[in-house]
This record gives sequence, structure tokens and C-alpha cells, in this order.
Amino acid sequence: MKEEWLSRWREGRLGFHREHPHPALVDHWPTLRVPAGTKVLVPLCGKSVDMRWLARQGHPVLGVELSLEAIDQFAREGGGDALRYRQDGFEIYRQGSIELWGGDFFHFHIQQASDVEAFYDRAALIALPEATRQRYAFHLAQLLPPGAKGILISLRRAPGDDRGPPYDVAANEIETLFSPNFKVTHLADGEPEENGWQESTWSLIRRGPTDCLI
Repeated sequence: MKEEWLSRWREGRLGFHREHPHPALVDHWPTLRVPAGTKVLVPLCGKSVDMRWLARQGHPVLGVELSLEAIDQFAREGGGDALRYRQDGFEIYRQGSIELWGGDFFHFHIQQASDVEAFYDRAALIALPEATRQRYAFHLAQLLPPGAKGILISLRRAPGDDRGPPYDVAANEIETLFSPNFKVTHLADGEPEENGWQESTWSLIRRGPTDCLI
């Protein structure tokens, strides 16, 4: 899985990349009422311009990405100086209010995420095969404090199309994966695309230790 992801970046197979901020992020992030100044975690961030949109809303952004090529491209396309250094086994780039940690998301731990209080996942969960998605949901929960809010975008592929990535993740799987640790709310379904894909947008709020499942 890791080598396939890295080879996509080396070969420029970036059909998942958008040149403009995701409409679901623009439409639904303001409804979360996350205060400006709140640091936002973006797992498996690639070189997403969504991070720049979040930064323009006043949020420090912390992206985690396996491909250093993706991080290099993001920094170059940002048009500003980037500070680069190594810490805790990660290659870290800082450019303005955005910091990118180059390495394995599953090796990114709560000590590094101590000041993160929100998150955004447009292409992390759906990039992972089914066997890894439970691990991802649990690890994400461990990185976030009670009350942390975020947006998750999932994907349904056309019937009979079980390829990936991106992978098909049904609504009932979202509930199963995240409801033990998050309050999960379905916000909207996107319009079906020509290839039969359809995105769905979810709000997730990290539960506290005394919260009851509803």
C-alpha cells in the first residue's frame, strides 16, 4: 500500500488532486464554528490546496503525508520560503501557518499532536483498504481531545466497481468505525459524478470519556 502511494506521486498519477478547495469543505466547515486559531490536523494530506483554504480562515494547519515528493510540490507551489528540519523521525516543512510532517501517519503520536483541536479528512480514510480503516479511525481518535470537531468526506463507487484507491466506504461503515469515539452526523451527499462516484460529507465530534453513545 505504501509503495503504491509513493509510486503515484513519483509518476504523477494524481487524478485525486483538486486545483481548488473542495466545495464540501467550503460549504460545511463554517457550520462547525471552529474558532480561528484552532490547529487543524489533515491526515494523508498530499499537496491539498484545502490546507491553504483552512489557513486563510485563520487556522494553523498540521498535515501528515507519507510522500516527501507531495510535500516538496506543496512547498514549491506555495511560492514562499519553507523552513525544513527533522524531528521525531519526520521530515518537517513549515511555510507560513502550515506545517507538514513527512512520514507514516501511524507513527505520528499524541505528543506531536498535543495542540491539535480539529481535523479535516478528504482523502485519508478512502485511501486505505478495509483492513486498515479500523486502525485509522482508532488512531485518529487517540490524537484528538474531547470536543475536537472535524469534517470527513467519504466515497461510494459505482455498483460493481470495487477497485481502489480511492475505496468505496458505505455509510454503515462510517458509523461502525467512528461512532465509538465520535458523534457522527451525516451532512450531505454530493451529486453523482460521470464515473458513478458519489461523495458524502460527515461531521465528527470527539466524544469525552463520560459521553454516552446515542
